[in-house]
Amino acid sequence: MEIFYTVVALLGGLALFLYGMRIMGDGLKSSSGGAMKAALAKVTGKPIMGFLLGMVVACMIQSSTATIVLTVGLVGAGFLTFRQSVGIVLGANVGTAITAQIIRLMDVDAGAGSVLYFFKSDNLAPLALTIGIVLIMFVKGKGASSAGTICMGFGILFVGLMNMSSVVSSFGDELSHILVSFEGNYVLGFLSSVAVTGIIQSSSAVVGILQTIASSVGVHFCGVFAMIIGVNIGDCLTTYLVCRIGAKPEQIRTCLIHIIYNVCAAILIIAALFVLRQTGVLGDEIWYMGLKSGGVANIHGLFRLVPAICLLPFANVFARIAERIVPDSPEALEDSEIEASLRRLDERLIANPRLALDEAEQVLITMSEVATHNYDAAAQQLFEFEEAREDRIRRREDLLDRMADASNQYLVAISPNITLESDRRNQSFQLKALVCFERIGDLAVNIIDTLKEQREAGKEFSSEAQEEIRIAMGAVRDVLVLSSEAYANNDIAMARRVEPFEEVIDEMVEDLKGRHVERMMQGQCEVFSGIQFQNILLNLERVSDQCSDLAVYLLGRSFPEISGNEHEYLHNLHHANDPAYMEEFRKVHDRYFGELDQLYGTQDQVTMDLEK
Repeated sequence: MEIFYTVVALLGGLALFLYGMRIMGDGLKSSSGGAMKAALAKVTGKPIMGFLLGMVVACMIQSSTATIVLTVGLVGAGFLTFRQSVGIVLGANVGTAITAQIIRLMDVDAGAGSVLYFFKSDNLAPLALTIGIVLIMFVKGKGASSAGTICMGFGILFVGLMNMSSVVSSFGDELSHILVSFEGNYVLGFLSSVAVTGIIQSSSAVVGILQTIASSVGVHFCGVFAMIIGVNIGDCLTTYLVCRIGAKPEQIRTCLIHIIYNVCAAILIIAALFVLRQTGVLGDEIWYMGLKSGGVANIHGLFRLVPAICLLPFANVFARIAERIVPDSPEALEDSEIEASLRRLDERLIANPRLALDEAEQVLITMSEVATHNYDAAAQQLFEFEEAREDRIRRREDLLDRMADASNQYLVAISPNITLESDRRNQSFQLKALVCFERIGDLAVNIIDTLKEQREAGKEFSSEAQEEIRIAMGAVRDVLVLSSEAYANNDIAMARRVEPFEEVIDEMVEDLKGRHVERMMQGQCEVFSGIQFQNILLNLERVSDQCSDLAVYLLGRSFPEISGNEHEYLHNLHHANDPAYMEEFRKVHDRYFGELDQLYGTQDQVTMDLEK
């Protein structure tokens, strides 16, 4: 039983150490987390800048894992590119070594008359705890609370270390035998530290345990160097597993950089030690040198810093390796195209309205493609539901909103420099067009929300209703593609075909609503499903309305008499008995109502008053 209680006491000390390190990091993050996030988001493409920033942040929050997880989050949110994250990851590996330097205060040995006496762990820990609790309980303000949390974490950390130290000293002989066995079996030492780091999920904690052992019974360089290398590998594997779950390709590559770098660093250290040992530079006096807590901290720091300095010039090589291992998905390629289109909105072009409007036009063309893609994905969810596709639709909608906001601000900024009426009409058209594309993205999300409600309620549309929606969705997609192509090619003839197409869709929606009401009255369809069916039809009709608006705005750009008088133009168009309009209407009507006739198995006798 004595062994059991000894193990429990050791684990209790470790628990206090981990908890202290965690709440100290939380306190640091709460006091400067926003500033750190902003700083990370402003990193340039230079690896050295990212390296320095990653090192500073890891020093502050005393966790390379937390720093890398934060970086992965920023990459996923689009604040950082994968290439910008590489330097941060390398720097975070160095910054985390500061924890070991703090723990070396365990080695301080001074009398009461010495200044160093203040830094002895058995004096510093209770003092930090006292200051921390006073700040938390008696001083108001967020800053005081954060500072108190930092002090409390610092104190608890050292209490845990002192507890582990007292336990370790009670069975120092056994530990000495274990470490001696590692001196002759470096692979065993390496693998054991990888495993322990993976279980504890903290390289700082494992190094802290080594420092505790060093302070109590002493260790030799040859007994711990392989373990420290293993700690570095175990740390990066843990981080990879944490960041890998549900991550995007660029996020996975950021995690992968951590592994690639640490493996290369380990190979570099082992090769350097072998060469130095064989050439006699690393003699027996160093190889078998006794180490205390400070010595372990120094070795750990050197093993982190030296490889980082040597390998930093190869940051882009690591990036290319990660990109080869984890290639871009179609979604990532689409995102990169969107980012490239947004870079077209160069503020330096604002003084030249014609050039600025041309660049904004390209962004809007990309918006039309993204909106069409989102509509297609929403339609596919009805027949082949996928959770990942739903997430992508929402992500794509966020990107559409971002493009709309950026384009709107850019176009408004051009206003003071516009002097030509043609440029003014073009600007007005683009401001209206971007709203159409952004709204189409919103309507696609409305459709998947309706489908989600239907699925969560455990309801299904009848086969007839599904076929009706399929035909309606196909018609709306055709008018969406028609209006988008008319816009992309500035094709007036195609733009004129949109309005009769939209009128057919309006009539189809009304016809399908009537048929569905009839099914509900006959008990062939539940009320809940009937409401959801009509919600989908409503959103489809609104998509076609946006296509109509876009086409009329496009005509207004070329014909000044239409711009600003769109409603009057449409009213006149619907009552003008224009032969081309009526012919296009009849052609589209016959096509889609013919599909409905085939669905019902009868030839619908639909009479229309084209004069109306």
